[in-house]
Amino acid sequence: MAKTKVAVTLNTETLRRVDRLVRDARYPNRSQAIEAAVTEQLARLQRRRLAEECAKLEPVAERWLAEEGFGAVADAWPEY
Repeated sequence: MAKTKVAVTLNTETLRRVDRLVRDARYPNRSQAIEAAVTEQLARLQRRRLAEECAKLEPVAERWLAEEGFGAVADAWPEY
């Protein structure tokens, strides 16, 4: 996958923690440590957003939608 170079400003303590991960051989360099952290955070945000949207569903409406979908599949099967 193509990569793009960007400049990032971090506070001193965060950079020390990243450097510690590199020093402890958890990551080969700062770039990969930061990329992994950003990727993980984006995945967490996406999962949380999905959970928040699911929490907005009303159980009765959700059941109706689910059963409506099953009905459409059942109607597609030929009778034997």
